[in-house]
This record gives sequence, structure tokens and C-alpha cells, in this order.
Amino acid sequence: MFQKILIANRGEIALRVLRACKELGIQTVVVHSTADADAMHVRLADESVCIGPPPSRDSYLNIHQIVAACEITGADAVHPGYGFLSENAKFADILAAHNITFIGPSGDHIRIMGDKIEAKRTAKRLGIPVVPGSDGAVTDEKEARRIAAEIGYPVIIKASAGGGGRGMKVAHTEDDLEVALQTARSEAGAAFGDDAVYIEKYLEKPRHIEVQVFGDGFGRGVHFGERDCSLQRRHQKVWEEAPSPALNAEERARIGGVCAKAIADLGYSGAGTIEFLYENGEFYFIEMNTRLQVEHPVTEAITGIDLVHEQIRVASGGGLSVRQEDIKFNGHAIECRINAEDPRTFTPSPGTITHFHTPGGLGIRVDSGVYSGYKIPPYYDSLIGKLIVHGRNRVECMMRLRRALDEFVVDGIKTTLPLFRDLVGNADIANGDYDIHWLEKYLAKEE
Repeated sequence: MFQKILIANRGEIALRVLRACKELGIQTVVVHSTADADAMHVRLADESVCIGPPPSRDSYLNIHQIVAACEITGADAVHPGYGFLSENAKFADILAAHNITFIGPSGDHIRIMGDKIEAKRTAKRLGIPVVPGSDGAVTDEKEARRIAAEIGYPVIIKASAGGGGRGMKVAHTEDDLEVALQTARSEAGAAFGDDAVYIEKYLEKPRHIEVQVFGDGFGRGVHFGERDCSLQRRHQKVWEEAPSPALNAEERARIGGVCAKAIADLGYSGAGTIEFLYENGEFYFIEMNTRLQVEHPVTEAITGIDLVHEQIRVASGGGLSVRQEDIKFNGHAIECRINAEDPRTFTPSPGTITHFHTPGGLGIRVDSGVYSGYKIPPYYDSLIGKLIVHGRNRVECMMRLRRALDEFVVDGIKTTLPLFRDLVGNADIANGDYDIHWLEKYLAKEE
């Protein structure tokens, strides 16, 4: 097991990893920018190192400063959390060159899954069902028209190196294709420095289903069930739950088995999430995230397994602590992402939290690094906390969530709490009858 882990992140995920390390008896080091000097994870860590000014490029994305912090403190492993450097293959390679363990997959696996076109090819080879579309990057409009005609409209054009909804455009007819192609390329080039795009069939009313997987790096793989992440705004997840209200037991076992086998065959090490669009009983691969997900607590709630403990165990060479037959699913869990944003316009709302009170009681978990008097800096993601609720079934979970949202108090800034209070009382949400377009349509009606 590791002696000292450096946590290369901030906010609630840094605190989440820090707690897991403490439970395992591992010393912790956190890095922080000058803007985060008073952050909760900095206060609670065994050691902290300031690595630069507020802009991420000068601090949390500064690989050389983070490696230097490892060498100064004697950290023998780095946990990257999510975001920032968590899916940076170069970072994983540099750590390996310095004999520091990256708590995540190999640089090669990060590269494969980070390139959306190569990821799709790999998924196909591993037997994972994929969305019909181009086999690689689309180089000109003529080729795009041919592919679109073959798979049928509507189609979606996506950036090969994309993420977060950037470089994605939908063409409903052939007349829309030229503008969509040009716009997607332009956005992709500006956002990622790579204007390569590919085309896929656009599904009209799909769910977003993701399967949590783990590999030991030696040919063993397991899955921890699925999460439904269909409530989204601008391709950003807002509400996640497990298990999905849309799947039955047979579908759950089938797609889980396919994913676990693929991870084993790939020789993958650590945590990963294989994401699908699901429509009319069929799953279509869209991407794989080679890291811990924001929504991992809902999986922990229904399995009782600490996924960060599992990450650390696998990275230290201890292998997986469970076999597939050991993983049991219990009840239902929902996570709401509490952002420092206007609940209608989603405009960021940095500032000082004057009062912060979290709900409690059976089945309630709040992952947050903020506190009363904490000043939210304007430089980073607006996520300030996650409310995770677990119940014996979905009905109990929803009732408990309603109560927890009523108890949750954040004063001094705007947050998305009012949005969730509206959603939990909506009939479609109560019935689990929603798709990836539902939330944006709902918000449009409210304007």
C-alpha cells in the first residue's frame, strides 16, 4: 500500500479522496492555488503545497509544479480526482518516469479512450455495441453527405477530441449538414486544437446510461451496475440515479457483462465508465471516461463499496477486492449536483457563503468542501456540493430527497437548489419518464 498520496485536485473531490486515504491510514498531501488557500481539503490534509496563482493553467494543470510537489513531500502516488489532469496521458507518463504511481489507467489506455474515433473502434473490437456512423474522421462534405445518407437523418457531428458538449452539432436534413459540419469543426479547433470530427446517427429520445467498471490490469474486470444520467443541460449532467428507471434486470445484466468482459480483455487497470445512449431496448456506445466520475456516490450507495478505496487498492497492486458475484445491488440512489449558479439562467454565482446547512438523517450524504464564510472563487467549475440520497426503492428515495432538499440551506449566493425542488415534484421525474432532451424542454417552458 502507498505511504503518501498527493491529491491533484480541489473542492469536494479532493476532500472525498482525502477522506478515503485517511480511512486507509495513508498520509495525504494536497496542492492548491493561492485562491484555495482556505479550502477545506487544505485545512484537513497532512501537508499542503501551493503550486501557483488562481488560473488553472498556472496551478492545477501545471504538471511540473505537481511533480515537484511530489518530490518535495515524498509522495509515492497521485490521485487526480476528476477533471483537470485526470485524463491526461502525458501526466500519467511523466509520473511513471519519476517512479510515482498514477492512480488510474495507463497512459496508453487514456490515449485510446480520449480519442473518440479510436475509442469507438476499440469498443467495436471489444464487442461493445456502437452508434451507427463513420468509421473515422470525416474529411469533406461529400463524404459527410454519403455517410449521413447511409445511416439516415438526423445525424450528429462530434469533435474527435471533444467533451462537455463542445464541437457537437445536429443536422436534421441534408440542407443542415454543411453548416453543422463547418460549425462543429470550427468549435472543435478552437476548444481542443484539433478540428477532426466524425458523424453518428442522432437518436431522438435516448436515455444516457453509463456502466461503472473496474479492471485489475491483469485480465480481470467487474461492473458495478449502471447509472442513469439523462437529466442534462447543454450535455452537462444535473441529476444522476442508480439503478436506471428505464432498464430491467435482464438488460442490466447483459450490458454489465459486456462491459466487464471488455475491460478484462483490454487489460484495463482502475476505475472507468463506459457511456451509452439507450433507446428502444438497444445500447449504443458513445465514450469511455478513464477516471472516477462526479456521480460515483450513487453507485457506492447501492453497492456499499467505496470506489476510491478500490482505486487505491488496484493502483497499489492489490487487485480487485471483489468478484462479480460479490457485488449486490441494494435499493435506489439519486445525486443532485449543487452548483453556484442561477437556477434558471445557470449564470455562475461566485461570492461568500453566509450560511451553509446540510441535511441529515438516514440515507443522506453530502459531499462538499464549502462552509459558512467560505468565499467561492470565480476561476473554477461552479460545483459546490453533491446531495446523494439512498432509499430501499425509488419511491422512498424520492420522498427522502424531497425532505433533504427542503433542509438544505445555502445563503449568500445563488444555487441550483430551487431547480431540484421543482424537479422532485414533477410527475415525469416521479415516474422516471424522461430522456436527455427532457430538462432543456422543461426549462424552455419555464422561461
